[in-house]
Amino acid sequence: MPLLLTEGDVRSLLTMGLALEAVEESFRRLADGAGIVQPRRRLNVPGKSYLHYMAAADSAAGYMGMKIYTTSRHGLRFLVPLFDAQSGDLLALIEADYLGQIRTGAASGVGTKFLARADASTVGIIGTGSQSRTQLEAIASVRKIEGIRAYGRDPARRQNFAEEMASRLGTRVTPVDSAERAARDAAIVITATTSTRPVLEGAWLAPGAHINAIGANFPQKRELDDEAVRRCDVIVVDSREQSKMEAGDLIDTLRDDDAGWGRVHELSEIVAGKTKGRTGADQITLFKSSGIASEDIAVAGRIYELARERGVGKQVDMWPQKESRSAQGRSV
Repeated sequence: MPLLLTEGDVRSLLTMGLALEAVEESFRRLADGAGIVQPRRRLNVPGKSYLHYMAAADSAAGYMGMKIYTTSRHGLRFLVPLFDAQSGDLLALIEADYLGQIRTGAASGVGTKFLARADASTVGIIGTGSQSRTQLEAIASVRKIEGIRAYGRDPARRQNFAEEMASRLGTRVTPVDSAERAARDAAIVITATTSTRPVLEGAWLAPGAHINAIGANFPQKRELDDEAVRRCDVIVVDSREQSKMEAGDLIDTLRDDDAGWGRVHELSEIVAGKTKGRTGADQITLFKSSGIASEDIAVAGRIYELARERGVGKQVDMWPQKESRSAQGRSV
């Protein structure tokens, strides 16, 4: 019987360290062909809500599944159905809001591990929402961070964010009153906003900076201006196919420039050593993260395994055996 894992169950099992390991391995699987991923699709009920869905499989780990979620004025709902890749059996239904936050941070952590300077120790972050928290947690797991500057539009919220993250990470987090003050001269710059217009200007970037841009995943949204993209010596995405569909930061700058898109690499190629990432200390690098389903399924698989080991979750009696037998021979 499949396991039902609630948000509380996921929070009790999932750590950033586990997610970083799973996500990095998912990129290696994509590089060697064991991983398969399909880009996100969106179904819009005009004036009401969106249904978003994205699928992936990992033949080496033996899992396949989807992330399905809805967005509306009433909020967001996330679910990962996880299946056995061999038998097709449903293994788990996993509530996936926290899972998504952690895996998004982990993807940026992997990008930072392979692209940022080894001595990168200062971070500027634009955005102070829930995704920003896991971004900083992941970055602090792969680099020794000595100082963070954080900007968000609401002064009280950014102050609370700075205090919370300083306590959580054990490092200095300073709230600042502009995006420029957060980003200028930072070794690592993170954009984690819902903005439809650029919040990061290329003129603010220091030589050798690394950027993690995670907020814009609709073609009409962007966080980086044209100069920020053009100043990047190395541009890396989680999926080139998906980026061409929804990475507004790149779509607006590169448009139909085949040569420009030709220098956009996938993180799987970097992780597997098939393509070089940073080759010089003064190069500016960009990881433009859209979020792909292979990351979700890799993390969901680890959560499922831990839940089985620790007796976490509730078994759900779906498709009883007698119904399965009666359905044999029935066309589907």
